[in-house]
This record gives sequence, C-alpha cells and structure tokens, in this order.
Amino acid sequence: MKAFMDKDFLLETETAKKLYHDFAAQVPTIDYHCHINPKEIAENRKFENITQVWLGGDHYKWRFMRSCGVDEKYITGDASDYEKFCKWAECIGKAIGNPLFHWSHLELQRYFGYNGYLNKNTADEVWNLCNEKLQDDSMTVRALIKQSNVTFIGTTDDPIDSLEWHQKIAADETFDVVVAPSWRPEKAMNIEKPEYLEYLAKLEAAAGMEIKSFADLKAALVNRLDYFNANGCQISDHSLAYVMYNPATEEEIEAIFAKRLAGEAVTWEEELKFKFACMMFLGKEYVRVDWGMQLHYGVKRDNNKAMYKKLGADTGFDCISSYTPSSELADFLNALAEDNALPRTVLYSLNPVDNAAIGTILGCFQDSTACAKIQQGSAWWFNDNKTGMIEQMISLANLGNLSGFVGMLTDSRSFLSYTRHEYFRRIMCNLIGGWVENGEFPADMEMLEEIVKNISYYNAKTYFKLPVE
Repeated sequence: MKAFMDKDFLLETETAKKLYHDFAAQVPTIDYHCHINPKEIAENRKFENITQVWLGGDHYKWRFMRSCGVDEKYITGDASDYEKFCKWAECIGKAIGNPLFHWSHLELQRYFGYNGYLNKNTADEVWNLCNEKLQDDSMTVRALIKQSNVTFIGTTDDPIDSLEWHQKIAADETFDVVVAPSWRPEKAMNIEKPEYLEYLAKLEAAAGMEIKSFADLKAALVNRLDYFNANGCQISDHSLAYVMYNPATEEEIEAIFAKRLAGEAVTWEEELKFKFACMMFLGKEYVRVDWGMQLHYGVKRDNNKAMYKKLGADTGFDCISSYTPSSELADFLNALAEDNALPRTVLYSLNPVDNAAIGTILGCFQDSTACAKIQQGSAWWFNDNKTGMIEQMISLANLGNLSGFVGMLTDSRSFLSYTRHEYFRRIMCNLIGGWVENGEFPADMEMLEEIVKNISYYNAKTYFKLPVE
C-alpha cells in the first residue's frame, strides 16, 4: 500500500515521477484566472486564523458542508471561526473521493508542514498549528504568493473598477510578482438584469460620459478598455450561459437599448441579440489591443432562489447547464474570423460532454498567428478534479494540440489554492508518463521536458504575452 499523499502522490510510474520532479515541479506558476482581492495583496494582509484564509468565500467547501447536513450557521452564518473550522474538519475527514480532500491536505502539507490528515479527531491539533503558523511573517499574503513561486496573477475586474490596488502593487518595488487586472464586462452586457440601469450610471461616472445610446455604450467601454490596457491588462474574461449567435442590425440593437433605457424589460430574443452584438464588438476590440479572450459557459446560476435572496451570488448554488449549443459557438467564432477580428480565445465549458465538440471546433480556426490560437481551457469549476482533468487532456490530445495547452488556473478566492497547480501537474505528468511507459510516445526526455514545462508554465506566458521570465 502506498503512503498517504507522499512525494510521489498520484505518480504511478517511474517516468511520471521523473516528469514531475525533474521538470514540472521546477518551473514557476502563472495563475492567469482567479478571483483573489488585489487589495489584500497591496496591503499584504495577515490572516488571524485558518478559517479566514481557508473557508471565507470558498463555495466549493460550502457546498460539501451542506451535503454533509451542516447547518448554515456554521457555513456562512454567525458561528465563531473556531466552530466553523471544527464543522469543516468533521466534513473533510469523510470526503473520500472528493478533490477537496486532496486540495486541503496539499495546502496543509505545503503551507503548514502538516503531514497528517484532518478530521474531527485532529481538528484542535490542526487549528492550533495553523493559527500559530499564520502569525509568522512568512504567512502574509505576499509571502504565500512568493513561496508558491507565482510570477503572474490575473484578477477579475469590472470595467468600472478604479484599479487603484493594481497600481499600488505595480508601484511597489519590494514585490516583483505581476498582478494584472482581467477585464470582465458582463454587467455591461446583462441588459436583462433589474439593476442594469444602476450599473450604467456607474459606468458613465467611470468613463466620464453620458450613455444615451448603444454607440455611447461602446464608446464608454472603449474608454475603460483602454484604461485597463494602460494598467497592464492583457486578458478578458466572459461568463456566459452559452456562446450565442444572434445577429441583428445596428438599428435593431439601438432600439433594444433605447427600450431598456426607458425602463422597459427586454424579451429573451432581444437579450440574446444585444449580448451577441456586445461580444462581436468586444472581440474586435481585443484584437486591436492584442488581448486574449476567455469564454466560460455551460452554467446555470443561483438555482436555490431562497438562498440566493439570503446570501447573494457565488455562494454555492450553481450547476451544470446542458444547453451549450456547439453550432452557435462555431458560428460566433466564424463571424469574428470573417471580419479578421478573432482574438486568441480560450474556451471553457462547465459541461464535460462538450469536450469533444470544443476539440473539433478548435481545429476550424487555428492559424499561424499563435500556437493553439483557439484553446480548450483547463477542466473548470466542477470539473477540476482528477477525472475531469484527465478527460479534458485526453480529449484535447485526441482532437487538438495538448503540447500547446496553456494549463491550469485556480479560479479561486484563496491564497492557499496555488497547490491546485501542483495537483494538475502531477495528474498531467502521470497521464503523459503512462503513455510513455505503454510505448505510445518515445522516452525522449528532451522532448518530454519541453512539453511538460510548456504546459506547466511557458505556454501561458507566451500565449497571453505576459511580462514575466
């Protein structure tokens, strides 16, 4: 029997061990898509206890605790941090087969030097150990980033954001990690939302102009996009129910926008036409400023309406959507390509059934402007587990160019989540190592080193044109 999560965790062959220890583990980390707060980096926050750094805002953990029958008081409620941690310890001790078990114990090993396992019996031991460690200057936010060997962090930012914290980080010569904003304009596109007009007022203030037409909206977005570009942004990010293709004339879009400005609700068809027009416009702008574009879709959000009213969005009540039409995705990419305005694009579907469809769509739009110009993004959200990662990489290898893959992201709000990159690299090395051991790829270590290091780090650096070594 293998030891519990030892140095060769998830590495089943000698080749896999060599690929990971000699190659993958030797390169830094680029976290090009996450949700951490740049203010906490700028201020170099120090956490008071493990609950704050581990459980605050982590809807992955919240979902599992609810699945264990834990009262909401101990999840998002007013229970003490100690009580919340003890409930989490009780739950994680039973999380057999769930990636949360692996992620959590990798974090305990790497950041706290704890090689045991967390459950209800060890809760106090781990609570005391972690909290004592967190008082040390080696556990500030910046220190955690540095010891994780991170060179680039891409946060998630709205067009109205001032980017003041990014500016403060960039101006601080004592911290050499690049922390760049990522442009996420969905609130400017969500014309159907009740709060849409309130958002437009904020966008007007940020852009310093009135928005009285769709043309004005586009001008305001260009204003803010150029501001983001001047502040180091190189990546956009779009959350969509699905990638739609609903062309309409400029006159139609202006009429839809005017209707909404007048306080009227728009129809489902009008919403889709408007969002498609926005995506076409923004895609062309990304080509102008040479940004990469991320499209993630296939999610049905906020399904528990009672809990949404109580807790708001991003609290663990989303699920996979089965409506992700590949034909409309292909038509959207083609529409941009026909205008010579298709940016480097990463596609993530929350529905793993879409792996093969994405893999075949990629091949329709590749060209010499970039290696793997159209990418299938890493197994995302509910799929960033061992099974999901393996299935995504096998599909990409079968239908596209795995060697050109930009690799893993955390998609996380936690500064301890960089171990997800390690988790991914171990799984990736085991997969490739298995192919080598089975005679499906030569044991050419020079070539394998290049492939493994590129997927782990260098592909993302090159693809997103990041200012890092």
